[in-house]
Amino acid sequence: MTALKLLPLGGLGEIGMNMMVAEYGETIVVIDAGIMFPEDAMLGVDFVIPDITYLRQNASKIAAIVLTHAHEDHIGALPFILKELKVPIYGTAFTIGLVSHKLDEAGLLSAIPIHVVKAGDTLHFGPFHIELIRVHHSVIDGVGLAIQTPVGTVIHTGDFKISHGCRQSDATDIHRFAHYGERGVLALLSDSTNVEKEGYTLSDWEIGENLRHIAQKARGRIIVALFASSIHRIQQIIDIAAERGRKIAFSGKSLEISVFIAKRLGYLNIPEGMEVLIHQIGDIPASRLAIVTTGSQGEPMSALARMASGIHKLLKIEPDDTVILSSKFIPGNERAIARIINVLFRNGADVIYEKISDIHVSGHAFQEELKLMIQLTRPRYFIPVHGEYRHLVLHARLARQMGIPQERVFVIENGHPVEFSGSGATLLEPISTGRILIDGKGIGDVGKSVLRERQLLSEDGIVGVTMAFDEETGIILYGPELFSRGFVFENETGHLLQEAQCVILEVVEEIPFETPDRIAKIRSKMITALKKYFNFAINRHPMILPFFLEI
Repeated sequence: MTALKLLPLGGLGEIGMNMMVAEYGETIVVIDAGIMFPEDAMLGVDFVIPDITYLRQNASKIAAIVLTHAHEDHIGALPFILKELKVPIYGTAFTIGLVSHKLDEAGLLSAIPIHVVKAGDTLHFGPFHIELIRVHHSVIDGVGLAIQTPVGTVIHTGDFKISHGCRQSDATDIHRFAHYGERGVLALLSDSTNVEKEGYTLSDWEIGENLRHIAQKARGRIIVALFASSIHRIQQIIDIAAERGRKIAFSGKSLEISVFIAKRLGYLNIPEGMEVLIHQIGDIPASRLAIVTTGSQGEPMSALARMASGIHKLLKIEPDDTVILSSKFIPGNERAIARIINVLFRNGADVIYEKISDIHVSGHAFQEELKLMIQLTRPRYFIPVHGEYRHLVLHARLARQMGIPQERVFVIENGHPVEFSGSGATLLEPISTGRILIDGKGIGDVGKSVLRERQLLSEDGIVGVTMAFDEETGIILYGPELFSRGFVFENETGHLLQEAQCVILEVVEEIPFETPDRIAKIRSKMITALKKYFNFAINRHPMILPFFLEI
């Protein structure tokens, strides 16, 4: 009997870059295709996508990419992957709205079959029958998946929380998850992001009431920074602004795109005459204006950062402004967020953020909700997904506490396949996988060696050495001339430049003219000698760049 293979290519052992492969016989369905934002050591890198070597090798088997929701860590890699693998994509209306915009910018929109589906629909791909189950998350139109296969049903929760105080039409469909639990679930793949948090997530209603209280006290403009995809939160802000008699404006390209798509699909309701364009706000009293913007993570060129620094064309932070950062501090962004908060305070604004007020609620389930998902689905096997390694381990521990035997709980990382057959589940040998770095228009041309060079340049700078040699005699005709960037020379150290020149001349003298490949040997030995000298003289390790000519 053919077996079912589940293979994560991204998102297990990290936050972001989510991609899961479900394979049965000659059919592959890919779940999500996300990006990860660069880590501190990835200098100059814009973002990171999964290594799709396995998909490239099995391209003829790929029936579809099914998307769970519209966050970048689930859809952001599509423009890069679909350049190679022109396979159909399936997603809900808002998700496809954002994806279509991305593909249009990449020139791929007409080349990719795109299918809009909704919660409750069932998709059929060979042996796979996949029902989309509504889940509540911090972006609208999210779904989990019930993947029915010949060996059993696999539940993939997507990013979810089991929320209270939201509309029934937006709530996680716990009854549908329970339905599959009653029929029998082979394996549960569940979101692990907030497994460290006890209890339940705050309700959206509580967040709305906190925002309403802040708005009541605000004397000047209300400026709310959030993720562009947070349509639920944007609607709350619109409703609160309408109650206070305020006009509303939107600033930031990604936000404006999200709002446009949400309005077109009927997911946002803005009273007639309430919305104003950003260039129209000059005539509106500060006490009658609310602005929704991007920049909640301290991004240096975001609309909020430009307002704070005074370089925004139309907006500048002023005293009496109330600025609300209605989003979580994403790990790695803390310094940038702290910096923007300090600048906002210096400009006289009253700044409200998550450490001093509950003005953001996570879209990921806390422990009690994770337990409830396990109770609802009653899986035979459990695989924690979507999280750093500690999240996966803690979620696995939680599953064991819920009665799933240890031998049926698999903590796996990217590239580690699990195979399910009539005889049970087996961990297979890992496949080679990794990360592809995106830098500008370059895809995968920045590797570890380039990152090491960038790290070196950022810390110790460069020293360039220019020399010209007579081709016939080997005599130095010019130089050695030294220049540097990001490295201290004459003004601070005086003798350093002259002694470095002496080091170079000693190297040249040590290598006779008749030596084969003399210039290459001079270059190599000079680099080593200068590194040793700079380390001894100033305890620094600049990159040495020789520029040699033979004339």
